[in-house]
Amino acid sequence: MGKKDKKSKTAEQKARVAAKQEKKATQKEKKAKSKGAVESDAEDVDLEAIRAEYELQQAQFLKITESSCEPPSARASATLIGSPSSSREILLFGGEYFNGALATFYNDLFVYLIDKDEWRKITSPNSPLPRSGHAWARSTAGDVYLFGGEFSSPKQGTFYHYNDFWKLDPASREWTRVESKRGPPARSGHRMTYFKQYVLLFGGFQDTSQQTKYLQDLWIYDTHHYIWYNPVLPPATQKPDPRSSFSLHPHEGGAVIYGGYSRVKTAAITGKQTKSGGQALRSILRPVVHQDTWLLRITQPAADAAANTPPTIRWERRKKPVNSPNPSRAGATQVYHKGRGIAFGGVHDVEESEEGINSEFFDHLLAWNIERNRFFQLALRRPRAPAKRQVDDRGSKKGRGKLDEEELLRNLAALEAKGSYETVDNTTEQRTDYPETVTTRPEKLKLFTMPHPRFNAQLAVQDDVLYIFGGTYEQGDREYTFDEMWAIDLGKLDGVQEVFKREIDNWQGSENDSSASGSDDDEQSEDEDMDEEGNAGVPLPTIETNAPPEPKGITVPEDPESIETDTPDAVVADSRPHPRPFESLREFFARTSINWQDIIVEKMRSGDSSVNHSVKELRKSAFDQAEAMWWDCREEVTALEDEQEAAGIGEVVSIADRSHDAGAAGKRR
Repeated sequence: MGKKDKKSKTAEQKARVAAKQEKKATQKEKKAKSKGAVESDAEDVDLEAIRAEYELQQAQFLKITESSCEPPSARASATLIGSPSSSREILLFGGEYFNGALATFYNDLFVYLIDKDEWRKITSPNSPLPRSGHAWARSTAGDVYLFGGEFSSPKQGTFYHYNDFWKLDPASREWTRVESKRGPPARSGHRMTYFKQYVLLFGGFQDTSQQTKYLQDLWIYDTHHYIWYNPVLPPATQKPDPRSSFSLHPHEGGAVIYGGYSRVKTAAITGKQTKSGGQALRSILRPVVHQDTWLLRITQPAADAAANTPPTIRWERRKKPVNSPNPSRAGATQVYHKGRGIAFGGVHDVEESEEGINSEFFDHLLAWNIERNRFFQLALRRPRAPAKRQVDDRGSKKGRGKLDEEELLRNLAALEAKGSYETVDNTTEQRTDYPETVTTRPEKLKLFTMPHPRFNAQLAVQDDVLYIFGGTYEQGDREYTFDEMWAIDLGKLDGVQEVFKREIDNWQGSENDSSASGSDDDEQSEDEDMDEEGNAGVPLPTIETNAPPEPKGITVPEDPESIETDTPDAVVADSRPHPRPFESLREFFARTSINWQDIIVEKMRSGDSSVNHSVKELRKSAFDQAEAMWWDCREEVTALEDEQEAAGIGEVVSIADRSHDAGAAGKRR
């Protein structure tokens, strides 16, 4: 009897193994079919035909139209910028969305009206074709210039890089293609910025079917003479390594570069031995996250030089920034704001063995002070409760008397116009019968924690407010593209305001990933349960963001020489006025306006011809210098405010500034 039971169990086990093998064979067949579909996509799809079809669709638009619309759909690798023509508009163009199976590229131009909280979609007969990974920058004349980008087939079997150059008039929303005999080669992942009448372009990559080539060439476009320059330096001259996805900001001497990403060929040990007994090596591409900083100095040609004379350039390597992010992170997008680079998010990849890559995502908001070459971490603060003020009885009586006097004057004017007070009263009652239609906007969410960790978010600053659009987050084999936009006031840091937020779409590639994994029935049922949960929007893992980041987010440089060189700069006595804790820019300028004007007048006496001499321009120059000082000290002042609030200290007021109030109080006593 025991032998029969043993034989039956063995037969059941063999049947189970045979069924599992048959299932694996079916999964391999499905995987081969899907792979063949990708290969057929690479062979059959004609990108030129697709682009020609887009051009025909574009030609159907007879004129530039602007219509109200919903917020832009989820997309990555788009471009976002504050409009140079209006301080209350944000521009967004292009991008791509990958749902795990197919990639969709866009060439939509959206305008966000900040005051109205409204999105507008722009259609134009002359517009760049769909793309992602492009770059754009404003010019000193108020235009926006766009170059390059990439486009692929829906299954990403074939790629195409653009080398076209466009100019956008942000006021009229009109695109113009800029034709030139010689210009930069096709690329994506590059960066652009401006300096005087020049538009600067550096780096990027070119992706072919065989390899990915990272670039380190510099191109300068002269917006006055409509010429591209490609300065060629001697071979021994130092310059930045090839890279993409770096930060490029304007500077008073030219431009500055920080960070970036590239892949470098290195030799790795395979674990096998050669015939001679040595270790076998193979060439691999190792990812490199750059943390170096470079200053590009640009010298304009002389005034009497020929029109096509290029400017003179020189690369200068700077020391590693103090308090640079640790660990190093890629995709930490930066945007320029008043002498600082504002960075958000990023990802740090830890290379593992055959299991894959373990990634750590961040939600840190950092400010890189370009002149000091130092990073500061920006933390959100809850708004302080307004201080209770004692109401002066006499002041309130005067105020009521003034209101009564104004009301009496209005009634007298109405009597002269209508003839009697009763008529005025009746007309007022008739107007109240027809109340004005007020469009009530739904109250939007305001957080006191940073948005979900992500990398490659699109950033823009307009009127001292940072806007964060989209971004990407990875979990396992799935890739989430955020469908949301947030706003942070960089002056107050009083929370994260929601502009819009929608649920993330389902990942279409999860079914293929689970079938190709060859997992057991229990693991497949768990994947199906996860897919069922994701039908109502993909749930992201909850991440603790209430607590402040650990000290490992900011590190002190290991090189002691950098500390020694930075310390004297910090201790140098500065006689210029500095902002105080809890002091707004308006209050700071009102307190120090005379001091700044005295500084400028002193420069005028010393023979500085670049300083304006009229009274109006003198006051404007004083405000510009006060504003630069206020933002330059913003991080230190914010830290002092946090310390004083923790100690229970509110607003700090100087007795000298309130001396006139003190005298009045003494008289009252």
